[in-house]
Amino acid sequence: MSVLVRNAEVAGHPRPVDVRVDQGTVVAIGSPLPAEHADPVIDARNGALLPGLHDHHVHLRASAAAMASVSVGPPAVRSLPGLRAALASAPEGPEGWIRAVGYHESVAGPLDASALDEVEPVRPVRVQHRSGKLWILNGEALRRTGAARHDAPGIERGPGGAPTGRVWRMDTWLATVTPRSPLDFAAVGRLAAARGVTGFTDADPRRAPDDVDDLIRALVDGRLPQRVHAMAPEGVDVAGPRLTRGPVKILLDDEDLPALADLEARIAGAHGALRNVAVHCVTRTQLVLTVAALERAGARGGDRIEHGAVIPPELIGALHAMDVTIVTQPNFVADRGDEYISAVDPADIGDLYRCRSLIDAGVPVAFGTDAPYGEADPWHTITAAVERRTRSGAHLNADEAINAPAAVRHFLGRGDAPTQLRRVEVGCVADLCLLKVPLAEALASPSPELVEATIVGGEVVWPA
Repeated sequence: MSVLVRNAEVAGHPRPVDVRVDQGTVVAIGSPLPAEHADPVIDARNGALLPGLHDHHVHLRASAAAMASVSVGPPAVRSLPGLRAALASAPEGPEGWIRAVGYHESVAGPLDASALDEVEPVRPVRVQHRSGKLWILNGEALRRTGAARHDAPGIERGPGGAPTGRVWRMDTWLATVTPRSPLDFAAVGRLAAARGVTGFTDADPRRAPDDVDDLIRALVDGRLPQRVHAMAPEGVDVAGPRLTRGPVKILLDDEDLPALADLEARIAGAHGALRNVAVHCVTRTQLVLTVAALERAGARGGDRIEHGAVIPPELIGALHAMDVTIVTQPNFVADRGDEYISAVDPADIGDLYRCRSLIDAGVPVAFGTDAPYGEADPWHTITAAVERRTRSGAHLNADEAINAPAAVRHFLGRGDAPTQLRRVEVGCVADLCLLKVPLAEALASPSPELVEATIVGGEVVWPA
C-alpha cells in the first residue's frame, strides 16, 4: 500500500511536510511530494505525525477476556449496592457464568464465597481482584469447579479445610475447570488503534503454546492490527506476523518469594540462553530482592523491572549502575492514588511510581498501561505523569511529575528496546500516529480524541 500524508508537522522539520509511505516504510519526506498513485492521500492540516505509540506493558489475553466481563471496582462501582447491581445486570457467559473484574476492598470489604453468595447465590460467579492475582468464587462456582477436591496451595481454605472461595495465582487451573472466556481481541485492537497505539509488549507471565496460537490467529486475521512483543517463559517459542519474543517474565509475590540464590539462578539461566528478564516488582521487598539478584547474576542490557511501584531512594543509584529499564505506570496515581494515600504504609508513600527522580538520575524509564488492570489509554497515562493528581484532585508525589513532551516520549520507544526512541524519518517502519492538531496544542490537553489516523506497517488501521 502507498500512503501520502500531506502538510504534517514532523519533528526536525521547521515547516509542515509531506510524508510518503510505500511497502510499509517511509520512503520520502518533503514538500511538495507528487501523489504517484498514493491511496489514500491524507491531508494532515498541520497536525503532528508521530511514531505510533507503543504500550510497553499490557496483558492482551486478560484485556480480550475483560471485554466480556463486568467491572465491579472503582470508579464504576464503589459500594455494596453498586456491586449487587453490577452483578445482577451482568451478561451471562458460557454455561451461565458471570465474570467480573477490577474488584477492590474499598467497594465492600474483603470478599470470599460467603460474602459473594449474599450478593449472587444462584449463578456461578468469579470476581477478579484488580491486582490480577486473586479470584473470588461464590458457592456455585466452587461447586462447579470442584475446588474442594483439588489440592493446591493457591486455593485458600478455612480452619475446617473447606475452600473460602479465594483463589490465588491459579489462572491456569481456572482455565481448565471453567468455560473458556470469549477473547475479544478485535475490540482490544480497535480501541488501541483509535488511541494511536501501533504496538504492545504483552506481559503475560504464564504464556503457553496455546496462548501464542491465539495471538497469531488474531494477528493474521487482523483482529489485532498492532505489533506484539510478547514476554514468554523459557521453552516457549514466540514468532509470527508482527509477533516477536520478548524477555522472560519473572513474577514475584511477597507471600512466596524465592530465595536470593534461586532468583539469581533464574536470571543467570535466562541470560545464558541470551534472554533478558522482566521482573515484576510492586513492593519494596520485591525490589530489594531483585536488585540483589541482578547484582549477583550481572544485569544484561535489556533487563527490565516491571511497575517499580515502590522505589526507595537508596536503590536509585544501583538501578542506574545496572542500566535496568523501569517500565512503570503513572496512570495508577490517577486511578488508585486516593486508596494509596489512605492505605499504603506511610513509609512507602513518597516512593510510589517514581518518574522524574529516576529520569534525573539517568535510570532508563518507559511507560505501560498494565491494561486491563490499568486504564488502557496511553493519553490518560501521559496526563497522569504530568499532573500527578488522584481522582479526588489530591497531588501524589507532585515532585515526580514530568512535562508532557517527556511523557509522550516514554511511549515512543521500540518494543525490544523501550528507551530507543523511534522517529519519523526516511527508512523507518511506517508505524505512525497522526494527530488532528500540532503536538504542542495536543499536549496542552492530551486525549485520544485528537488521533486522526493510525498506520501500522503502511496500512491505515484507524479509521477502519
